[in-house]
Amino acid sequence: MYTEAVIIVTLGIAFASVCSLFLIVRRVKKQILEISEALEDIKNGNGNRRILSETHELVAPLAYEINDIILSYEDRLSVYRQTEETNRQLMTSLSHDVRTPLTTLIGYLDAAHKGIVDGKERDNYIETARLKAHDLKEYIDVLFDWFKLGSNEFSMNISTVDLTELTRNILIDWIPIFEDTHIDFIVDIPEQPFWVQIDSDGYMRILNNLIQNVISHSHADKIEIALSEQGGNIKILLSDNGVGIDKEDLKHIFERLYKCDKGRSEKGSGLGLSIVHQLVTKLNGTITVESVPEEGTVFILLFPLTK
Repeated sequence: MYTEAVIIVTLGIAFASVCSLFLIVRRVKKQILEISEALEDIKNGNGNRRILSETHELVAPLAYEINDIILSYEDRLSVYRQTEETNRQLMTSLSHDVRTPLTTLIGYLDAAHKGIVDGKERDNYIETARLKAHDLKEYIDVLFDWFKLGSNEFSMNISTVDLTELTRNILIDWIPIFEDTHIDFIVDIPEQPFWVQIDSDGYMRILNNLIQNVISHSHADKIEIALSEQGGNIKILLSDNGVGIDKEDLKHIFERLYKCDKGRSEKGSGLGLSIVHQLVTKLNGTITVESVPEEGTVFILLFPLTK
């Protein structure tokens, strides 16, 4: 009697287990089918589709992993779309910003070459063509830097450099330009060396782009460049007394292709300050900007001093 009872109980447990297993398998098969349908939906372009699963279910880890993959894919796709749109805007800008000065350049040179103008007027045409050629080269140089920064071809040659001496050498070449453009300049660089780990060419591009930005866009007649030590960093301050930048524009000043609409020149690619920001970041530095409309703008760079 006891044995029969044990057998019955055992069979009951076994039957219950089989039924439970059957239900589990059925549920898993259903979930796998749902996962398959969801993946097909995602493959067809529905990036918002997610696979639902309770945490205690067998397929939960798989469902959550697939959801993470989908989210990561959507993030990368969003970046790709933004890059594609940026490149489209860049090509449109490039078509206009290169074609216009190039057409003008050819027009002036053709006029001088064919003898349509002569004497002083011919000299003026050639000088105008020369200036247009420099503008075009400056634009192409900016494009070259931007494309290199966005590719795997860009590399840094980091070494220990006295940033005070490097800054002096860079600014020497700007003095004649300040004088030609009637911009008063104040340079405050300490005699003591400030040693930093930096790429000299990258730092030169940063400083040159910031100064060129002042000359091309700020309408300033005064610029100040000062170096000092601040909390274990070297601080490079570059300020002007130009038209300034509106508060709304400041939020976007380092974005690619962004151009301030009010009070500033339309000349330029809209890439210069974006290149500056990318270079500063690659050199483990920081850059901030402060501005008051009609009073001026201040760019502040910080790079860690070598201990």
